[in-house]
Amino acid sequence: MKEPSSRRSRRMWQAGLILSCLMTQALGSAAQTPLRWEGRAASQAPVPRTGYIDRAAVQNVRPLGSDFNVAQFEAMAQQLVANQRVPGLAMAIVHNGQVLSARGYGITDTRAPLPVDAHTVFRLASLSKAFAGTLTGLLVNDGTLRWDTRLTQYDPNFRLVDPSAAQKITVADLLSHRVGLRHNAYDRDLEANVDYATLTQKLAYAPMECAPGTCYGYQNIAFSLIGDVIQGATGVPYGQAVQNRILRPLGMNDASVGLEGILASPNWARPHVRTRGGWLSLTPKPSYYHVAPAAGVNASASDMAQWLLAHTGHRADVLSAPLLATLHQPLVATPSELRGSSWRRERLSSASYALGWRVYNYAGNNLVFHGGAVQGYRGVVAMLPDRDLGIAILWNSESSLPTGMLPTMLDRAIGLSERPWLDIEFEDPTLFAGNSGKPSTRGEEPDDAGTTTTKTTAAPK
Repeated sequence: MKEPSSRRSRRMWQAGLILSCLMTQALGSAAQTPLRWEGRAASQAPVPRTGYIDRAAVQNVRPLGSDFNVAQFEAMAQQLVANQRVPGLAMAIVHNGQVLSARGYGITDTRAPLPVDAHTVFRLASLSKAFAGTLTGLLVNDGTLRWDTRLTQYDPNFRLVDPSAAQKITVADLLSHRVGLRHNAYDRDLEANVDYATLTQKLAYAPMECAPGTCYGYQNIAFSLIGDVIQGATGVPYGQAVQNRILRPLGMNDASVGLEGILASPNWARPHVRTRGGWLSLTPKPSYYHVAPAAGVNASASDMAQWLLAHTGHRADVLSAPLLATLHQPLVATPSELRGSSWRRERLSSASYALGWRVYNYAGNNLVFHGGAVQGYRGVVAMLPDRDLGIAILWNSESSLPTGMLPTMLDRAIGLSERPWLDIEFEDPTLFAGNSGKPSTRGEEPDDAGTTTTKTTAAPK
């Protein structure tokens, strides 16, 4: 009996992940040089792009825990929007190639309330980084780029304080935050709406922590240089390339790139900040849309379900198993991720960054993750590859409360005794904001959000 295509794709994805970890090898084309694996030499033996995958390396998907109950998670989401604890929220859950839930909860705008549904668009903030990594991977597969393509091939005028360092930065370094700069270089200026061209020129004066490719420092401006590389290599503007290669092929029909994209959506959730009088809706700030690869994508729960299906190996027509293995392959350790919120401290034993994705050891389970936040929006995306499970949660406020849903769902998926994560209102400096009172080139906490925020009310961050 012929194996169903969705199951075959998923099994190929798992095989690719396993083989990638065994050989610590970059994929894309047979001509690729390997990605650097935390400073160690990688094997030169390529994993095949397509065709035969060693079935002996494939693991069967482990079952979800008996307490994993989608209806209960939907009820939790509904409770979160009750009495406007948060104004609106959207959630998608996929498993074994099936969409278990893709729904909206609450309202889009406290000033003019409409219900959030599966097609309500939210700003993704730094969840956008995975789109940049994925698009680059598709171009590597095409032979248009290489993981070791140098930034200066397409931006010959780029400079760093070390004159020789700029010449060494590769595509993979940009996507894994290994350019050598301190965390969040000039994000403060970005928030002040300084234009992108000026910001990239200012990087020539930013303090460096290490040589490119040798250490981790989370970036938004430097990360977004990948957009210049993509446009230079393809002749297509970055946002259009995302539409052409990812959003349309995956059927992410509500999704868009840029401020114009979300404003043109017929159904979108306004951002909210907390004031003494409750949640106040605002107009989306344009600043982080200037760095579209880092923080420029907008999407709905329906879109995120398709994104999760693709990244769990069920859309091999768009994202092949070897490409997924490459994108999810840890490249640099990020030990600061082990601190912060209680679930990180208790559940994570290792943390790394891949190509637009974070990779954690969550209570002995491989977890592919990213978080995001900009003014008035928050979101998390997580996948457990050995359970073939994907989760996305988006909300239109600056509350950290919905973050507790994620470890609650992960614990139930892997059969751990449940902790009351959802009952804890906690600060999470590694997922959300650090104190922005310091200069942004001076060692701030890494921020998956695409912003650094302070404890304010309605004042812009």
